[in-house]
Amino acid sequence: MVEEPLDIPAMERAAAFLMGEHDFSAFCGNPKMKKSTVRFLRSVEIRREGAELQLRFTGNGFLYNMVRILTGTLIEVGRGQREPESIPALFGGKRAQAGFLAPPQGLCLQEVIY
Repeated sequence: MVEEPLDIPAMERAAAFLMGEHDFSAFCGNPKMKKSTVRFLRSVEIRREGAELQLRFTGNGFLYNMVRILTGTLIEVGRGQREPESIPALFGGKRAQAGFLAPPQGLCLQEVIY
């Protein structure tokens, strides 16, 4: 739960950099990942529902803890701790470079399509 106000436009600018096909290794919580860490993120939606901020990620697959790390990174942008333009430098990088691991409370898997 984030109590302070977040800069939503900055988060949206950062989210735009996340979309597309990238090496999301910095967003993977498994340091011994043997498979490819390249994924395609189709969309990142950020919207307010009353007091609640919803983040929706759509892609062709997700790495271990990827959504939680993406969320933590976007929250850091919203707090002003990270610039939106810093996102591209994370692709292919190390886990320690990306944002914090957001807690699982509030996460909801909505749909899986094969």
